[in-house]
Amino acid sequence: MSILTRDEWLASPVGRYLLDREQALFDQAVGDLFGFNAVQLTLPQADMLRNSRIPFLCLADLTRGDVNCQPHQMPFLTGSIDLLVMPHGLDFSQNPHETLREAERVLVPEGHVVITGFNPLSSWGIKRSIRRRHGFPWYGSFLPMLRIKDWLALLGFEIVECRMTCYAPPFNNAKWLHRFNFLDRLGNLWWPMGGGVYFIVAKKRVVGMRLIKPGWKKPKLKSRLVATPTQKTDSKGNNE
Repeated sequence: MSILTRDEWLASPVGRYLLDREQALFDQAVGDLFGFNAVQLTLPQADMLRNSRIPFLCLADLTRGDVNCQPHQMPFLTGSIDLLVMPHGLDFSQNPHETLREAERVLVPEGHVVITGFNPLSSWGIKRSIRRRHGFPWYGSFLPMLRIKDWLALLGFEIVECRMTCYAPPFNNAKWLHRFNFLDRLGNLWWPMGGGVYFIVAKKRVVGMRLIKPGWKKPKLKSRLVATPTQKTDSKGNNE
């Protein structure tokens, strides 16, 4: 069994199947998120920000992109990114927990992070065990979705959306993938946690932060009813 590089695997039938399913989810999610700066971390073979209306877009990757960096060491200012998308950024990070900490650092308050990762509790996880973690993507971490959600909660994130995709087994054969397309339609009903890939959208919350709203409210009724006290004067003009 040949060992494929990242580019070779993503160009294969199963790789294209993965990218097509994930691209649809990212296109839907990022189109409704706004701000000034958005960053895609890793997976330069796909443009997961193509549907974003944010004006400044940046690709960060270890080998190629606008910025070269490790996922857990992003060269961005604290609180400078409105949207961070991480397609499998945790799967191939040397320190996935630190990568999430770095995501929390660079995001603005109320900023969003969108994450995909391989689900170890699926047919994809089974194949990873058979392949003994050789070749892309089988050498990745394959972290459980519940663990990622726990880490996000500890960092103060609110889960906005959470779902699964890629229910078909990872056959590297277009004909067999087509035969199992029905699983993508029925997977959420039959086996809701059995998708090969999880998809999470989370919002950064800041404890104690209160948005300042314009003072357009009318004065309270009590303030209009209570008269301002005045001083009395006597006939000689002296204050009493």
